[in-house]
Amino acid sequence: MTAQPIHQERPDRVPRNADGIGAALDSGKRLEFFRQLLAAAPEQAEQVLRRWWLEAMMDTDPDADARADAALAGTMPTVSLDDLMARRRAAGLPVE
Repeated sequence: MTAQPIHQERPDRVPRNADGIGAALDSGKRLEFFRQLLAAAPEQAEQVLRRWWLEAMMDTDPDADARADAALAGTMPTVSLDDLMARRRAAGLPVE
C-alpha cells in the first residue's frame, strides 16, 4: 500500500517569468508591473518579479473567496513559521 501526501505538488498557475506574470494580471496591474520591472536595477529585478508573481497568484486563486471567508471567520488553518520555512527549504524554494 502507498500513501499520498496531504498537499500534492501542483504546477504554478502563473509561470515565474515576466511573460507569465504579465499575462495573469489585469491591464492596470500589468502596466504597473512592467513599469516597475523596467525601472528596476538588475539587482532589484528578482524582487519585483517575486512581488508581482505573488500578486498574480493571488489574483488567479480559484479559492480566493473561500480563503478570505475563512480568514475573516478565524477558521483558516495555520502553520508555524518554522514549519513553513522547513517546507520551503525541502521544496528548494527561497526562504529569505
